[in-house]
Order: sequence, then structure tokens, then C-alpha cells
Amino acid sequence: MAARGPGRLSVLLPTYNERDNLPLVVWLLARTFSDSGIDFEIIIIDDGSPDGTQEVAQQLEKIYGSDKIVRKLFLFPSGTAYIHGMKYATGNFIVIMDADLSHHVRLNFMYCGKQKEGNFDIVSGTRYKGNGGVHGWDLKRKLISRGANFLTQVLLRPGASDLTGSFRLYRKEVLEKLMEKCVSKGYVFQMEMIVRARQLGYTIGEVPISFVDRVYGESKLGGNEIVSFLKGLLTLFATT
Repeated sequence: MAARGPGRLSVLLPTYNERDNLPLVVWLLARTFSDSGIDFEIIIIDDGSPDGTQEVAQQLEKIYGSDKIVRKLFLFPSGTAYIHGMKYATGNFIVIMDADLSHHVRLNFMYCGKQKEGNFDIVSGTRYKGNGGVHGWDLKRKLISRGANFLTQVLLRPGASDLTGSFRLYRKEVLEKLMEKCVSKGYVFQMEMIVRARQLGYTIGEVPISFVDRVYGESKLGGNEIVSFLKGLLTLFATT
């Protein structure tokens, strides 16, 4: 029996040099939603990729139709890319996720199960709870991720186990309200969204996920992002 969700679902997919990953993640999403009877759209927000990602998105739009694939060009950090993409979302609920196949695309449980179970405003994937975990990272990156999450828990006490992940489902009106409040960009953006949600009294459910390192392309995480994260963390600690 097909799962039934609360109306239409919009998926926001920010991309940069994801030519190889984009066709597969879109196919997996489309198949999953179709099999589950979920009405959906996928909004591809590209950051001016020089590798031909935009051309691939254009072909996907022709294959699946403009009612299912929406293409937008946006040349700003990821936080503001979500703001841009949300303007075109027609769904009652919005999923934000990576386009590099690091997130498992079978959203049936997250969308139709966990959200309905507690009528949550936000459902967040967590790598640090239950059977969640990370696969394909070297020790250095695991330590960075664990250290960052530990610091956020100690300093911010957010009421959620994974603040730095980017695989989440939001009620559209909740996401719009949080976007108005958030000022961070890049990797700090995800952390601030959960902190602001706690401040505003929104309910958050968590689903353990297995995060798998990208198959194609290179990670965008570098020294500058780590410094920005630490600055953002201290800013949130001082202001919330």
C-alpha cells in the first residue's frame, strides 16, 4: 500500500559541480516518491557550476517535466541558496539535502512516518543517535565532525543530537520563519536553523541516518569553512 504524506513535497538540491551525481540522485528521488504515491517537485539550485551541471539539469527537466524539475541559478553561499530555492517551492513540506549521494534518498520513513508520528515541525537526520553513522570518511574528518558537534552541544544545548547535518524536512511556513531569523551562511547555517527553531518553540524529531561520503567529485569542506564554523558557533553562543 502506498505511503501517504501531508500534501506536496518540495526537495531543495543546491549543486556545485555535481554533473555526475545529479542524474542518479534525481532518478532515485523520483522513483521513491512515485512508488510511495507522494506528489513532489525537485528544485535544483546551481551555483554556476563550470562542469556542465546546469546542462544536465536542463536535460532532467525535459525528461521528468517542468512540474517535477525546477532549475534555478544562484551564485551565493548555501544558506541563501535555500532562501532562493524556497521562493519557488509549492510543497507543504520542504526537504533540504545534498546532491552528492551522501544522503539516502528513501524519504518514506522521514516524510510519511516520523513527521506524522509526532506531527513535528522539523524532522532532522542524525548521524549521532541510534544506528546513525558515517561511512567513507578518514579519521581526521570524523574527528572534525565529532568535535564540532560536541562543541555545539556543550555551548548551545540545542535539544537535537546533530546540528551540522544538512538532511532535514521542514514545514514550509516554519522554514520561512526560520529563514527570516537566520543570518549565517555556509556550514554555520544548518546549526543556526536548529538553534533558532528551539528558541521559537518548534518541535524537532530525529531520524538516524547513515551518511556516506560522496562517490564522485570532491568535498567542499576546507580550512576556511572550519574557521567560519568556529566564528559562527561563538557568535551564536554570545547571542542566543
